[in-house]
Amino acid sequence: MKNVIKLTSVLCISIIMLSFKLISPKEYKPGDVARDFKLKNVDGKMVSLTDFKEAKGFIVVFTCNHCPFSKAYEQRIIDLNKKYTSLGYPVIAVNPNDKNVQPDDSYDNMIILAKEKNYTFPYLYDETQEIAAAYGALRTPHIYIIKKSKVGLIVKYVGAIDDNADEPEAVKKKYVEDAVNELIESKPVTVASTKAIGCSIKWKKE
Repeated sequence: MKNVIKLTSVLCISIIMLSFKLISPKEYKPGDVARDFKLKNVDGKMVSLTDFKEAKGFIVVFTCNHCPFSKAYEQRIIDLNKKYTSLGYPVIAVNPNDKNVQPDDSYDNMIILAKEKNYTFPYLYDETQEIAAAYGALRTPHIYIIKKSKVGLIVKYVGAIDDNADEPEAVKKKYVEDAVNELIESKPVTVASTKAIGCSIKWKKE
């Protein structure tokens, strides 16, 4: 009887640990190899990182339509793409939110926003949320700077765009710009991770 109870306890603990692992995705850390993805862009085409043959790397931004933090950073994201696309680091924006939880973040509304703001970068729909889960994204916006290498797509920075969401003119530390500039100059990234500040990702409800 004691052995049965012990075995049952072990099985329960194992199930709990497995469940926790499944619902708690591991966030990519600097040095990790990131996976490529193929998602639907607002122009209806499927886009993957391998499509950008000339890119040296990417500024992958998990963002969305409705979040006040995403709205606050919108122009800065546009500016990052303008500044760094020609230098080999284009912005790839990904909306991970479930439209049933937050209707403002539907694919149709993504198309409207991209046209209104004249996005010059892909705005991709992670409808299944598989990519957000794989990267371990938690917030919008949540940034992953990735560099191409012989061994794959290497994560070089994870976190926030800068240190002041509310006041662009009061920003003291431009984390993304500093990291990309260092990569372009073939230098190690001084600040490789910060805390992403934004709205929680709206995961699908069971």
